[in-house]
Amino acid sequence: MRRKRKTAEHVSHERWLVSYADFITLLFAFFVVLFASSQVDKRKVGKISMAMQEAFEQMGIFQTANSRTPMVTADPSPAENIQLIEDAKGMSGRGRMASPFEKMLASPPSPNDLGAVQKQLASALAPEIQRHEVVLKANREGLVISLREIGFFDSGSATLRAASEAAVQRIAQVLSAKPNNIRIEGHTDNVPIHNAQFASNWELSTARATELIRLFITHYNLPAIRLSAAGYAEYHPVAGNDTLEDRAQNRRVDIVVLASIPEGLEGSRQ
Repeated sequence: MRRKRKTAEHVSHERWLVSYADFITLLFAFFVVLFASSQVDKRKVGKISMAMQEAFEQMGIFQTANSRTPMVTADPSPAENIQLIEDAKGMSGRGRMASPFEKMLASPPSPNDLGAVQKQLASALAPEIQRHEVVLKANREGLVISLREIGFFDSGSATLRAASEAAVQRIAQVLSAKPNNIRIEGHTDNVPIHNAQFASNWELSTARATELIRLFITHYNLPAIRLSAAGYAEYHPVAGNDTLEDRAQNRRVDIVVLASIPEGLEGSRQ
């Protein structure tokens, strides 16, 4: 029998073009994404530039001959193509649009602004502040009403003095008009305590905080959901513990009016 000749297989030397075409396609898509992202960033930069320019003009920091129009978000355009319009000096009166800076100044005070509350408390607690029994101060968390032991508690006791109930009532009346959360913190000096009622400064500081919360709830009808208590013993001093005066400053109960508003109570008045 005659054997069939094997047909020689054709080897393609251009298969690399397939991989090359895939690479070029991916590279093209990559640069398209970069280009689109750069257009969005330019639009944002243009908006920020326009807002800052108008704000500085209103503050009188510098004057410019022209103002920029707000950029249209539906049709992205580079920041350098923002159209210049009429002189800002001529845009006065009713025809002039308010800048973002003006809107911010014209907006009503935020409920988180506790400056007015501090003024009310300073007036209501003027006698106690003059006797150095109460100290008011603001920090990052809010407003701190610091009640010194000398004016509100007997040494080693968590029971509020009867003569101090009037001051606590005035505090409660001011705070009841605000929706802010309130954290009451008990603090002591570093002198150990061990009596029939309290075995440590931890227990004394916590008991004083919870006693004040009990009065706020039962006597002055503050919502319990807004209140919390903490006892820090001697570990958060405001002064050294080397002298009698410094230790007296550390023995205190701090009423912290937090700047945050409880969820569900925004805009409400208690």
